[in-house]
Parts: sequence; structure tokens; C-alpha cells
Amino acid sequence: MITEQLTTELNRFSRTLTQEISNPAAKAMLYGVGLSEDDMQKPQIGIASTGYEGNTCNMHLNGLSVYVKQGIQASGLVGLIFNTIGVSDGMTNGNDGMRYSLPSRDLIADSIESVVAAQWYDGVVTVVGCDKNLPGAVMAMARLDRPSIMVYGGTIRSGHYKGQKLDIVSAFEALGKKYAGNISDEDYEGVIKNSIPGAGACGGMYTANTMASSIEAMGLSLPFSSSYPATHAGKQEECKKIGAAMRLLLERNITPADIITRKSLENALTVVMALGGSTNAVLHFLAIARAAGITLTLDEIQAISDKVPFLADLKPSGKYYMEDMLEIGGVPAVMKYLYQNGMLHGDCLTVTGKTVAENLEEAPDLNFDTQHIVRPLSNPIKPTGHIQILRGNLAPTGSVAKITGKEGLHFDGTAKVCEHESEVIDALQKGEILPGQVVVIRNAGPKGGPGMSEMLKPTSAIMGAGLGDKVALITDGRFSGGTHGFVVGHVTPEAFDGGPIALVHNGDRITIDATTRELTLHISDEEMAQRKSEWQQPAPPFTKGVLGKYIRNVKSASEGCVTDEA
Repeated sequence: MITEQLTTELNRFSRTLTQEISNPAAKAMLYGVGLSEDDMQKPQIGIASTGYEGNTCNMHLNGLSVYVKQGIQASGLVGLIFNTIGVSDGMTNGNDGMRYSLPSRDLIADSIESVVAAQWYDGVVTVVGCDKNLPGAVMAMARLDRPSIMVYGGTIRSGHYKGQKLDIVSAFEALGKKYAGNISDEDYEGVIKNSIPGAGACGGMYTANTMASSIEAMGLSLPFSSSYPATHAGKQEECKKIGAAMRLLLERNITPADIITRKSLENALTVVMALGGSTNAVLHFLAIARAAGITLTLDEIQAISDKVPFLADLKPSGKYYMEDMLEIGGVPAVMKYLYQNGMLHGDCLTVTGKTVAENLEEAPDLNFDTQHIVRPLSNPIKPTGHIQILRGNLAPTGSVAKITGKEGLHFDGTAKVCEHESEVIDALQKGEILPGQVVVIRNAGPKGGPGMSEMLKPTSAIMGAGLGDKVALITDGRFSGGTHGFVVGHVTPEAFDGGPIALVHNGDRITIDATTRELTLHISDEEMAQRKSEWQQPAPPFTKGVLGKYIRNVKSASEGCVTDEA
């Protein structure tokens, strides 16, 4: 236990409450929560947990926060745990609860910023699990610009049933198999009961693991934070190390402004591309960059995708799980390989107080003779990134496609228009989703949804029905990291704002070309103008409460769906 007197420079914020004579009530309340006279001299660290019992991604985070606090106390600091909200993406996918998922990201950011700033904490540690927890936490860190570390709760272990490894997507795809008559009732229930064995975030390279890996690459987590599964002993040990790491950040006054830079954002997005990460990373890094005061555009993300090969054979398009990554050296091993081949900036500062290059000196090397999860650059899954920014008369201000190469690079088909994702499920049940169609799900954008719902349920049902390589899907909504197939989301402008996706008719020909990066509706300019003149904006789906406020404030997907004014 460190006992020496700390200088007031380390408690540069909390001393407002503990040292200034004009705040006696604040000091009295700190005594009331159990702080000693000695504690009043120490820096105070807010520990923000997104833990709650109702979601496997988050159910263990309050427990991890206690380990974080132990490490902080052992380093001569005061740790004070507080909570913020979470919304389960897995549980709300395919139902109207998903409307609240993306808005929760900004609520998380707002609440962490509010508590840390109002309580005058000298630093913040965020303990996070589900998809929106991670970017929300980092957005708050960037706004506060105080010494900050993110702790990822870790990936879930895979489930097992009749010799098959399972995860959350297995449950969704079982629904498609049920509609197609390809699974018995017994096996359907067996998959559901065995897909999720306990604590941890969804197990493939889905959004939570994508953001954890890339935020570690950006430098805001300790090495291996994204690689330890939730139930691995290394996760508890990581939490206990946070105190020493936070003390170093305080002593050197290293803040997110030193860590989140254009170069570190490029490192983060490079890892997203190499690992085949979620398209949600586009939304979230646009928002993180904005919070950090850095301009980041869709075209700049495309430029990174153009030069970074897709290397990792991970779920959903591959066969391995995040839990398998630790055995081959985890994310640090992948980063080391990318750095050795000139694809990462090694001079970026991290929360260890060292640079990326210095951290990677101790990282293991990928062994391409013994592991097959990550391919060498000489034999990539795809020679460029899987995330492609498409434009055209159907998406004038951009859209985001997830093209792994396994579904081809070009799709030409006729539109099957659905005004809600539930219509896709109904059409599947009736056999109305046919090969050669481009399923269009609209009025699912940040305003029109509202909340820009993920389309994991319809895409999984399509895959489960055996149509994954026979139909495409486009939407002004977004996709789960668990989505695979020929899919294009984030179509902007969205339908609610009168974007061209609002004007598509059943039977219209649509072309998706990942080579030319075009999304084209094959009607004349005159026909487009005629349809636009006849279009009327629908009434907002909500006018009150969280969603009403979200509709009034949210920016487009091409701007990261942020809700604050720049």
C-alpha cells in the first residue's frame, strides 16, 4: 500500500471539494461516505460501471469494478464507484426495444461526463461490456479530458449443443431455420437454451469485441483488455492493475487528448479492418473523433479500408470466436504483426505511459504454422477491408456495406420494399423473399426508427432460411456486428428526411457494386424527381420522452448519429 503524501498536482480537480475552505458541506459528505482525513489529500478516481443483472454482457461488471477499486486503493488513490445505464443489443434486436440502443450510447456519455465533472474526480475508469457502453464511455473520456482508462468486461465463452459451438447469432439463425422447416422443435429450443452460457459480451467479432479491440489499439485500454474472456483469471488481474496505471497517468498528466489523435484513430480503424469488425465501428469512431475535436470522414475511413487487408477468420463470416484469440497471442499479437509490416503508427501514446511500439515489444508473435485464425498478408481473406463506403443516387451522402468477399462483390436485383423489419419476417414465413431480390428496409434510420435499429433478426433469418447468398439487403438502419451476407446499411439521407431510399418501389432494379462503391437505383432523374414531389414526410414516431428528444437532436449516420452540437 502506498502511503506517502501526494502532491496537490495529482488531485488537481478533487481538491476543489477536499481542500478549498469554501466547500465544507462537500467535505462533510465525503467523511460521511467513509473517507478519512488522509484520504482528503488523495486523488479521487470515478469508477463508472455499466453493470446490471439483466444482460449477460453486463452482469459481471459491478464485480469487476470492485477489483478495479481494490487496485486503485492499493495505489494510494481513492476509488469511488458509480453506475450508468446499459441496453442489451442482443435482447432488443428484432423488437422495438432496439430503438433505445443507439440513443443509450449518448446517454452513457452524458451521464459519465456529468458525474465525473460534477463530483470533481481527477480521473475516470470505465468498466464496460455491451456494444454502446464502449463508445459511450470513450466519448465521455474525450469530452472530460482527464486521465482515463477503459476496462472491457470481456467476451463470452461459446455455448455448445450436439457437438456445435454456439453464440447469440446461432439463436437468431435458428429462427430462420424454423421458418424454413430445417430444424426440429427440440433442436430449436436446444440451441436457444445453450447459446449463451454465462457472463461476457457476444462472442464473435461483433460490435462489442470490435470496439474493445480497436479502443485497445487506440491506446485507451491496457494490452490484452480485449482478449481476456469475461471468466478468465486474467480479467480480474487486469482490473487490479488499473490502479498503478491510473497513478502513472495522474503523475504524468496523460489525458485522452494525448492518446486520441488522428494517428491513433487510424490505428483503431486498421484493427477493425484487419479483424473484420462491425460496421457499427464507423458510427462510433465518427462520434469519438467528434468528441475529441478531430475531423473524421467516411472517405477517410474508406481510405484505410482500401489499404488494410481482411485477415481474421472470425464469426460472423468466419468460424472462430473471440475466446480463441487469446490462445494465439490476442489482439497484441495481431497489432504486432500489423506494426511490423508498416500498417500501424508505433509512436502513439497509450495508457501504459508507453507508445504502441514499446507495448508491442513484449507482445507474442503470430505463428502462421500453428494457428489459422489470422492469415498472413500474403494470403488474406480479402486483399482490402470488408467495410466499404458506397454512394450513388440511392445514397448521395453515403452508406456502409459489409463485404467480406464471401458473398461476392456485385449484386443486381429487384426491390422488395419493407417499411419495418417485421415485414421481412412475415414475408419469409409466407415464402415471399425470393432469390434475386434486394430487400429494402426503410424508416429505420436515427430519426425514422427512431434509434437506427440493428437488423440482426432479419439478416439472421435470411441466412437461416438458406437465402444468404441469394438476396441482398439495404437499409437506412444499421447492422449488428453479428450480421453477415450481402448487406448495406447507414443509407443517407434516411427515408424520414426524404432520402432516395424513401422513393424506392417494389420491382425497381437496384445495383450494389463494392468494386466501384456504388449503390444505384435504376430509374431516371425525372422519375426520381416526380416521386420526390409526391413524397410527404411522415409524422415523427415519437414527440416526447427520450426518443422524441433523440429525433429532434440526432445527426445523420454519416455524421456518427451524434446528439450534441459541434
